[in-house]
Amino acid sequence: MADTILKVTDLRKVYDDIAVVDGISFDVKRGEIFGILGPNGAGKTTTLEMIETMRPIDGGRITVDGLDVAKDTDAVKRIIGVQPQAPAFQDKTKLTEIIQLFGAAYGEKVYAKEFLDDVQLGEKASSYAENLSGGQRQRLSIAAALVHDPKVFFMDEPTTGLDPQARRNLWELTQQIRDKGVTVVMTTHYMDEAELLCDRVAIMDKGKIIAIDTPKNLIKQLLDRGFSKAQHVEQADLEDVFIDLTGKALRE
Repeated sequence: MADTILKVTDLRKVYDDIAVVDGISFDVKRGEIFGILGPNGAGKTTTLEMIETMRPIDGGRITVDGLDVAKDTDAVKRIIGVQPQAPAFQDKTKLTEIIQLFGAAYGEKVYAKEFLDDVQLGEKASSYAENLSGGQRQRLSIAAALVHDPKVFFMDEPTTGLDPQARRNLWELTQQIRDKGVTVVMTTHYMDEAELLCDRVAIMDKGKIIAIDTPKNLIKQLLDRGFSKAQHVEQADLEDVFIDLTGKALRE
């Protein structure tokens, strides 16, 4: 984690004379999970889309593993994986065929069952995409995004709308991806998710980064400024009760 794999410098995006991304700069270390947090309209998704080569850059510079996103677009696409907010697949296509199609797009001949096993979809290998639950579609999108062994993996609000079992499973899967040496950059509206998963977070508001550090340090800085609230420590919460009563296993 000593070196930088993603570097964003003075990045800007303007719509109708409004800077939705307003000169932000940050870097991501190789092998970390980095979170971009902020309210709706803060510029999170627009920032990701520019890094992912999906949206033109109006100002500034982005490099991924030393490659300039604006100049080396095709090369950047070959070393990143992207999981969108709402993954879409052809309904009448088997999961194995979907993985093979994604592999072929990158010139890779892949063993689809192996990728599906990694995301706990091995038993669904011959099923059609239209028969998958929301959590299963998210896991399929992860498998499809990893077929070419990317160096950086982008996740945009990956657990929105998932039930507690699927959400926790996706947390574990994200950590497993990081443990395989893939750098993960994610957005989320769930602060507990960011605190659990992210090595560092950048907090955005109105197109600017207003804080960047580890979750632990940001909490400490808040307390050092004199923040306090009523202490009410519980050893468990309602989600823990739900998981305990219904089980940790994914519902397929």
